[in-house]
Amino acid sequence: MEEDGKRPLKEIAEAFSVLADNVKNGQDSGVDIAIFARACDLISILFSSLGIAFKFAEKDYVSKVKDLLDASKEFDNIAAMVDSDIQADKVKQGGSHTRNLLRVKRGIDMVRLLFQHVLTTEGNSLKEPATKAYDQVFAPYHSWPIRKAVAAGMYVIPTKSAYLAKLNEKESSAKQYVQIFVTSAEPVVQYVDDLFTAKDIGVDW
Repeated sequence: MEEDGKRPLKEIAEAFSVLADNVKNGQDSGVDIAIFARACDLISILFSSLGIAFKFAEKDYVSKVKDLLDASKEFDNIAAMVDSDIQADKVKQGGSHTRNLLRVKRGIDMVRLLFQHVLTTEGNSLKEPATKAYDQVFAPYHSWPIRKAVAAGMYVIPTKSAYLAKLNEKESSAKQYVQIFVTSAEPVVQYVDDLFTAKDIGVDW
């Protein structure tokens, strides 16, 4: 269970509501990278609480969010950060801010789809919702050994109630925060996809 009675789902829902508003209002002036990175940083616990199946995702996600937090000291908004990488011709280089942003976006999308499936799936098992979300977001970009390891990890993934207990929630109390996150995360993911498309760098890499 999360220490000190903290309720990370509530904090995540609130942060992504703010971020979604920033995305909505920042299409012209730019989406604040600090607000984006801080909201994304909060999601890390959602990966770690899923157990070994998503240990790879947690480590990768945490390191890339840290890079975006560092980038927020240099750039005011996401578009400016991406433009800088384009001008330096390093968009797809390992460690570039833009590449890391794409990976973080997939992390957000993975959690969004996991929660979306949780809301529509009966029972106490997380295996089916988590497998569906993984297959939709990460599997197309992972090698066979990684996909095989994730599939094996799914057999020891916590139950829905055990997962929520780690977050100091029950299904009844968590539902509103899960729904807020799902609703707020969608325009955030779409913004990154649209930005990459507009910059002609695509998202399938």
